[in-house]
Amino acid sequence: MKITFTNTYGDDIEPPRPASEYLPEWYKKTQSYVTGKKKPDVQLGTPATIKKCIPVFDAITAGYILTSPADVYVNIVDGKQFFQWAHYNLIQFHPVEQAPEHPLKNEHAFAKWMNPWGIKTPSGYSVLLTEPMHRDLPFNVFPGIIDSDTYTAPVNVIFAMKDPNFEGLIPKGTPIAQIIPFKRESWTIEYGKEKNVRLIEKTLNMLRTKFFESYKTQFWHKKEYK
Repeated sequence: MKITFTNTYGDDIEPPRPASEYLPEWYKKTQSYVTGKKKPDVQLGTPATIKKCIPVFDAITAGYILTSPADVYVNIVDGKQFFQWAHYNLIQFHPVEQAPEHPLKNEHAFAKWMNPWGIKTPSGYSVLLTEPMHRDLPFNVFPGIIDSDTYTAPVNVIFAMKDPNFEGLIPKGTPIAQIIPFKRESWTIEYGKEKNVRLIEKTLNMLRTKFFESYKTQFWHKKEYK
């Protein structure tokens, strides 16, 4: 499958790239085992760290990362956060009245990154646009789903600063959104019975047969985003 990103600015700006190319620094610095050694520990058991957690890895590396094409500086002016950007029409605002009960609202306005990239996916596929996962960012992104097989124009990224007193630089190249394509399908909920309980027990028994990377080697399916 192919996902197409189209630059509507015309400038030579950094395109969205696979999330695997933007591993967070904290993740890269984390060692794989608490003891530093790949062997069972008498007290800790199998001392793997979050670095070996495949669900976390899959989340961090899912889809594509959109980055800021220019620096943004945040100042406090008369008790309010004031945004300045080095280039482009980079940030605009929605009045807070448009979502007065949203849990991420502040008392002033909702800010949004102006996204230069249109997104096109094959028929039947949408994209989840969300906050870059497992990252230390000064802002929260408002997640949204776009039917990018039919709507191919750029979708802007609404965000709210985590700290209303934050002052400082949000540098060019900062991840501002994670874009994850998925196939649209209809789902119906049901609740497991005894056979499902037995399947869970079987799965757990298999999981316990290996000291290291049991989930990865017995259950995981590799995902690719290039």
